[in-house]
Amino acid sequence: MASLGTETRDDYLGFEVARAARKAVEEVMPVNAGENVVISCDSSGDNRVVDAVARAAYAAGAHPVVIWYETQPDAQMEPPKPVAAALAAADVWFEFGVQYILYTEARKAATAAGCRHACYGGMDVDMLVRTIGRVDYPTMTELGRRLHELCMAASVVRLTDDNGTDLVCPIDPNPPAYLGARAPGAGYSQMLGGQSGFSARIDEVSGVMVFDGAIWPPAEVGPLSSPVRLEVEAGYVTKIDGGPQAKVFERWLAHFDNRQMYRLAHLSFGFNPGVTRITGRIVEDERVFGCLDIGIGPQNLGAPSHTDGIILRPTILADGETIERDGVYVHPELLDLVQRLEVQ
Repeated sequence: MASLGTETRDDYLGFEVARAARKAVEEVMPVNAGENVVISCDSSGDNRVVDAVARAAYAAGAHPVVIWYETQPDAQMEPPKPVAAALAAADVWFEFGVQYILYTEARKAATAAGCRHACYGGMDVDMLVRTIGRVDYPTMTELGRRLHELCMAASVVRLTDDNGTDLVCPIDPNPPAYLGARAPGAGYSQMLGGQSGFSARIDEVSGVMVFDGAIWPPAEVGPLSSPVRLEVEAGYVTKIDGGPQAKVFERWLAHFDNRQMYRLAHLSFGFNPGVTRITGRIVEDERVFGCLDIGIGPQNLGAPSHTDGIILRPTILADGETIERDGVYVHPELLDLVQRLEVQ
């Protein structure tokens, strides 16, 4: 994952980080007094974020446990066994590793045991302050809810862009349970706020999608210097065109020798007001305000990995009604929320 050259002083944004960490444990992923809180990070992460969240959890009356481990060669690889054991024993788990482990058996075991998981892969202090500390979370959450409802009320969502994207997505009125689904008393995974989506009948999705923001993984791609064009038939990527990064991506998908690595996994909107450009961290890039994030590789169907591609300025039509135009939300039900978020 690309380095941004963020200021490395321990006191950089010190006050703002303390406030954002408190918000993370009191509002975004509420921690209760007496709970066991694991904060995990690989050796590529930012110790200032880890330390701030651990302190905030302790101030809330919880018992923070910090775990560091080696940086894995790729995302979604199983962590060392002692890490997995600790996660399964946690009430709350904040994950900050660059090579995040969201789709691993260790994560599944942890949430099955009742752990509430916050996946903030690769977060540094700058990202913590911008995407949590300075964000009106209730308003952002309401924007995501309305985006979801507007699309789910339609029969077909069409995604277009002047870059050549034109994807037709029939809506699934009875979607399956998703990663963040919650049941009383059960564990769940929660991603960084600022992403929502809609449920399509993936087997009927066809057209063209052109990624022009970022693709990750593989780490060799990341922010795009030229577009990557993908043709989609019946929910599967059938052809990839573009420059050198497209070739790297094509080879990476092929090396798995697994057809499910070409299947669409999700179609999501990005709308975190703290993210206004591609940064090289996929957790941020898929939340660039106004972007479209398309996931490939549904691991619940046997895909051995998962990747995300970003379209920066899409137009979204729900049964012909414009929700977003060229990366700007224009639907009347969204304008007040966007104004309150002070983005557009």
